Amino acid sequence: MNAVKHPIRRSFVFFLIPDFTMIAFATALDPLRSANRMLGYEAYRWRLASIDGKPVRASNGVECAVNTSLEEERRKMAGPDRPNMAIVCSGTNVERYQNKSAFAWLREEYNRGVAVGGLCTGAHILAAAGLLSNKRCAIHWENLPGFSEAFPKANVFADLFEIDQNIYTCAGGTAALDMMLKLIGDDFDESLVNRVCEQVLTDRVRSPTDRQRLPLRARLGVQNSKVLTIIELMEANLSEPLSLIEIADHVDLSRRQIERLFRTEMGRSPARYYLEIRLDRARHLLIQSSLPVVEVAVACGFVSASHFSKCYRELYARSPQQERVDRKQLLAA
Repeated sequence: MNAVKHPIRRSFVFFLIPDFTMIAFATALDPLRSANRMLGYEAYRWRLASIDGKPVRASNGVECAVNTSLEEERRKMAGPDRPNMAIVCSGTNVERYQNKSAFAWLREEYNRGVAVGGLCTGAHILAAAGLLSNKRCAIHWENLPGFSEAFPKANVFADLFEIDQNIYTCAGGTAALDMMLKLIGDDFDESLVNRVCEQVLTDRVRSPTDRQRLPLRARLGVQNSKVLTIIELMEANLSEPLSLIEIADHVDLSRRQIERLFRTEMGRSPARYYLEIRLDRARHLLIQSSLPVVEVAVACGFVSASHFSKCYRELYARSPQQERVDRKQLLAA
């Protein structure tokens, strides 16, 4: 008797960028291996690629060997080894990555009907390649401020993952597992997803819109619902800060009540807390983007660069300009 032939459902190319995040890469790849094992045949195939075919070092220092270079991938584009999906694996320092050849290859794959994806900060690479204009995407929360400023045409969300037609992006970490389980479920059924979940010791597939970060209550150790509501208002209005009167109207409290609550729960005034979270966003923008300092100031609700610099120095004991210098020296080391 002839052996039963099972169709390959999808083939993947994982394109590794220097300093890629290992946990996102591993939690994207291993569900495919588990699915194959549960099915008893190779429904999914994959290979690893880099710019030049040489090993790529992850952000944790581990070097990962690859199968192909981009030159080889281009040759495979017109043949039977063309992938169904090309996934960019990146991580730290993604804003420094500029490679026109890689960007062109991603566009070529996409234009030929190949799905493209990004793990962790991979959305940054896809946006730089011109693939995310008017597309929904997800990126790690830490990189979201800089990404939003650099690529205003992309519809970025602080979700675990986003699927917009033929573009798949996730926030990294274990969110890559959720995105791949969704893909496996679309290809097969919930039964297979449940078996893979049992294999990797997770109890469910999280929704795309589940939180990336811990809820404020857990993150800050604050239980007062009014204080949490006020902080959420502040975090949602950083470029155009609300006045304390406007905040008071939103939560139906007096200014004096809000002052007392913040002194008790947060150990500082609401104005001080609001300033600190605006400066924290500014720090992310200084590190992750090349925006001029004056534009960073405006994006974080400061009316002048001089006032911004004064506040920044008071909190971080260095100027915004020095923050950038220190960052460049650290990366060059």
